[in-house]
Amino acid sequence: MAAILFLAALTFGDALAQTLPTPLGKPILSVSGSISLTNEGRDAVFDREMLEALGTVAFETATPWDKRPVRFEGVPLGRLLDLLGTSGTKLTAIALNDYSAELPIEDTRKYEVILALKRDGEYMPVRGKGPLFIVYNFDADPELNSQKFYSRSVWQVVRLEVR
Repeated sequence: MAAILFLAALTFGDALAQTLPTPLGKPILSVSGSISLTNEGRDAVFDREMLEALGTVAFETATPWDKRPVRFEGVPLGRLLDLLGTSGTKLTAIALNDYSAELPIEDTRKYEVILALKRDGEYMPVRGKGPLFIVYNFDADPELNSQKFYSRSVWQVVRLEVR
């Protein structure tokens, strides 16, 4: 139901689009900082259904953590940030274990960066780098095959901070 309301808000104009529903399921992501659309104080909180309602994309790519190419499916990170009306230039991704990495918001538009929910067609459990994993399409551009971009690919993401 939340996804239907959320899609309606995205579809039926600016007045409704200024409202972000409250998650009905277990929240898996909190976004804070320089955002204009919130649903819990100064934060935007999402459950899996709300994220999927934004629309997902998929790609297959080799990663330095896997022995074979992996198919990832998730929300384009730029789409999520656009929805929230971000005004910053940097994004800090924070994982369950408090590991964090900063990436330029420009990356989300320049490269195919997704907030992956699925790996090879299955939702990712915490032990499998889930529930959310920031993934670049490393095969799309040779420049992405470097430690600089690998370190920006945070897994077990639970929070994003826009600055």
